[in-house]
Amino acid sequence: MNLLNCVLRLRIPLAGIVLVHLAVALWHGATHAHIPVPLTSLQSAFVTLIIIILPLIGAGLLWTRYWSAAAWLITLSMLASFLFGLVNHFVLHSPDYVLEVPAHAWRHSFVLSAVLVAVTEAIGTVLGFMATRR
Repeated sequence: MNLLNCVLRLRIPLAGIVLVHLAVALWHGATHAHIPVPLTSLQSAFVTLIIIILPLIGAGLLWTRYWSAAAWLITLSMLASFLFGLVNHFVLHSPDYVLEVPAHAWRHSFVLSAVLVAVTEAIGTVLGFMATRR
């Protein structure tokens, strides 16, 4: 299957996972604010650009002549987001580490949304990779 057919076949699932990811990421961001689990300025910039904006741009570009770049943009931004979340939520012992989030009414929401962000990013990475294969 050529790249165009693959991307065209996967553009609705790709755009869909980007929108689900956006909803889950916004929910997770709300949990950060309610607990609070603050982010550094650099982390906030990464979240805004790589986790929120780039996948949305990629999803929008899926319906243009730039569909190939869109598939790559989604793949790479979702992969970078997945690795960022994996390290910060599940590897490094920091305020963002899921096992060190303080007892709070939003704690379970924080942990669940962190897991779901990782799941949507993994799905987005795999679908994006499938769309970029020749």
